[in-house]
Amino acid sequence: MKNSLRTLLGATFCWSIASLAVAGEPSVSLSGQFEQETGEQLYSSICQGCHMANGEGAQGAGFYPKLAGNPNLAAKSYPIFVLTHGLGGMPNFKDYLSDKQIAEVINYVRTHFGNHYTDAVTVEDVKIQSQR
Repeated sequence: MKNSLRTLLGATFCWSIASLAVAGEPSVSLSGQFEQETGEQLYSSICQGCHMANGEGAQGAGFYPKLAGNPNLAAKSYPIFVLTHGLGGMPNFKDYLSDKQIAEVINYVRTHFGNHYTDAVTVEDVKIQSQR
């Protein structure tokens, strides 16, 4: 329960920062799912509040790993696992993003910020990995 509360508070903090960091606030449907569709829109609305606009991450009140040039992104199963299960202070986004949105934002991060991974994550990859 303690870890769940910490994750929820961390996610709330990041989403609050993200809404200040971008021109438009994250758009969430009545079901609680984010409505942005492209990887770039999702990153700008949700991720950059913690991982920064250039993917360099941040340290201070918390630790937000850099995504720029991050070798952990080479194995496409790693970012799928992190987004669908959470890791450390990173919340689980499975309840807030569709499998397609998860694939989109992962593919965006894996092809930007100095990352050049060409094996795209598919919706099927997300479905399989999120069940593990």
